[in-house]
Amino acid sequence: MRILITTEATGAVWAYGRELSTALLDEGCSVALVSLGRIPNQAQLDWAAAEVSRRGSQFRFAACDAPLEWMHENWGAMSQGEPLLERIAGDFRADLMVSSQFCFGALKCDLPRVVVAHGDVLSRAQVCRSEPMPETAWLARYRSLVANGLRHADALVAPTQWMLSALAANFQLPRQTQVIAHGRTIPAISGNGQRRLQAVTAGRLWDESKNLKLMADIDPVMPLLVAGEIEHQTPWLTPVAGKAMPLGALDEEELLALFRQSSIYICMSRYEPFGLEPLEPALCGCAVLANDIPTLREVWGDAALFFQDAESLSSLLTALCDDRRLLDRARSCAQHRARQLTARNMADGYLSLLQGILQPAMAGSYVA
Repeated sequence: MRILITTEATGAVWAYGRELSTALLDEGCSVALVSLGRIPNQAQLDWAAAEVSRRGSQFRFAACDAPLEWMHENWGAMSQGEPLLERIAGDFRADLMVSSQFCFGALKCDLPRVVVAHGDVLSRAQVCRSEPMPETAWLARYRSLVANGLRHADALVAPTQWMLSALAANFQLPRQTQVIAHGRTIPAISGNGQRRLQAVTAGRLWDESKNLKLMADIDPVMPLLVAGEIEHQTPWLTPVAGKAMPLGALDEEELLALFRQSSIYICMSRYEPFGLEPLEPALCGCAVLANDIPTLREVWGDAALFFQDAESLSSLLTALCDDRRLLDRARSCAQHRARQLTARNMADGYLSLLQGILQPAMAGSYVA
């Protein structure tokens, strides 16, 4: 099976594209991965070059700065990305496409097209804002791009049932929909490093959906660390810094090292369409304290400890600080759940779906 996959160079969507591509390659598929939006950084380009060298003709990578549909210059999202994707689809002889951008569900080619809903602007605004979004030309273009892509897609995948339902509240979905949980693989390390009694959280400090302002009201009973980009004015950061230590942006290896040194990860997000944010720290052995929102409940169940506000979060931190057996049990539960969310399981879900689209009569068998 020859699969064209689109991704973007930002955050969780890049991790998803990399993990899915690698797992499908390991299953014997051929993959062309195309990154859109921001040009990939050097570490991302180095990973792609290493995969090309290792996989040969089985893997192809391309990147361009065509805007994404959620960006403010989204007027070019379809027109600038479409020619590249059509050319690669033809040159690569792709059998089908899996797109992380809704708009490419309407790509003008004969390929079956699956779009993946990692999140969307409208459901994010409904969760994070008290007032409706202003009706602007940009928002109208966004709605049109998403609606047109969904209308022409053969199938829609979402990482949670909540995300499917949230999207259905604002758009008409394709007839075929499926929930496939995102998966993650991290490098194993030898030995047991020193783990500190400290809590860490990560995210773009300016992103309202990350809800990091909650840090200002936490009663700190242990060191609190915040890793993330500071690209916008964050006036609330000054009071938070009195209780938590801002670490700035960390690369992937630095972030994993931080997780492996820490005992607790706090997921404060108000909008987390999958719940991928706590997955890496849980794999690294952190207990997960999670904001009590539907997607985190759906993904983590009783493997996480949930809070509703700063007071209940402070109480959880105090309890874990005072009772090391409780902390060890929370760490074990989170890690056990995280190990079920593998890239291999994610790839198997996609292979089953894609087989059914390409060969309905042979959906139960796959020949590489």
